[in-house]
Amino acid sequence: MIRIGKISYWHVHAWDYTNQALQHEDTEIVAVWDEIVERGEASANKLGVPFVANLNEMLARPDIDAVIVDAPTNIHTEVILAAAKAGKHIFTEKVIAPTWREVNEILQQVTESNIKLTVSLPRLNFGYTLAIQDIINQGLLGQVTQVRSRLSHNGATANWLPEHFYNMEQCGGGALIDLGCHPMYLTRMFLGELPTAVSAHFGYMTGREVEDNATAILTTKSGAIGIVEAGFVNDFSPFVIEVQGTKGTILYNDADNKLLFRSSQGSGMWSKEWNELPIPADRHTAFDQWVDHIKQNTIADHNIEMAADLTKLMEAANIAARESRSVQLTELNS
Repeated sequence: MIRIGKISYWHVHAWDYTNQALQHEDTEIVAVWDEIVERGEASANKLGVPFVANLNEMLARPDIDAVIVDAPTNIHTEVILAAAKAGKHIFTEKVIAPTWREVNEILQQVTESNIKLTVSLPRLNFGYTLAIQDIINQGLLGQVTQVRSRLSHNGATANWLPEHFYNMEQCGGGALIDLGCHPMYLTRMFLGELPTAVSAHFGYMTGREVEDNATAILTTKSGAIGIVEAGFVNDFSPFVIEVQGTKGTILYNDADNKLLFRSSQGSGMWSKEWNELPIPADRHTAFDQWVDHIKQNTIADHNIEMAADLTKLMEAANIAARESRSVQLTELNS
């Protein structure tokens, strides 16, 4: 049994990961720490486990093998490094950390401590993602020329997001670094290469200190372009993926849950009309994969690569929006 210490209930998905741990046959939660004592005590009481007010004391407990991190983004580096140095396996909400420099420090410590890290990038494992990547891998799109992905909800206009999600210090940004993480890592993956530069434009429609409407443009060495869109200000915005290539196009949106494909490569049938492709079952969740990596002593190589690149792109996008310019990823401090 993998015994887990829960680090913070700050994030809106904290209880989702708690429930995954409670439902998994190989994991259990044995203690809680939270930067807000009252919230931590209430969560621990709900779970029937101890609340430990001092993080280092919880991490020193021999009856804890691993941690789930849902702390504010600005203290991710502090708590993740502490957990790694204590030899605890780590499952964390995205982003790993706000800057590429901090991610490098974390990954070095993870390697030195020989612990298993997995980041919650759930849409890497969804059926439509697997189907799109398979089409790309088969070469049926030719050379990828453009990827566009959009994810938006009405959290700011309908006022259901917690108020601390608009706190620049804690979050490091707004719609893009929160909701936009998902289209960002998918766009990065479907492009098939790490972009070289990022530009971004932020909107502040509800007047908060973080953006609630955002677009980022990713440029690559090959000439392919990525377009990432996110917002907290839309009632009925479907999640959208478009991947364009020199020989074909694939389209997905969750309004009708259809995956459409057309190509001049391969079978002649593909070029005659749009074809609806079957969407395979989802792969195991990131949490399930983390447990498997711990049990099997393997490393989440692809997950960690995508998560590290995600922070690079987010850091560059934040600088780009703030300084109204295109930011080269080589500018980031490592």
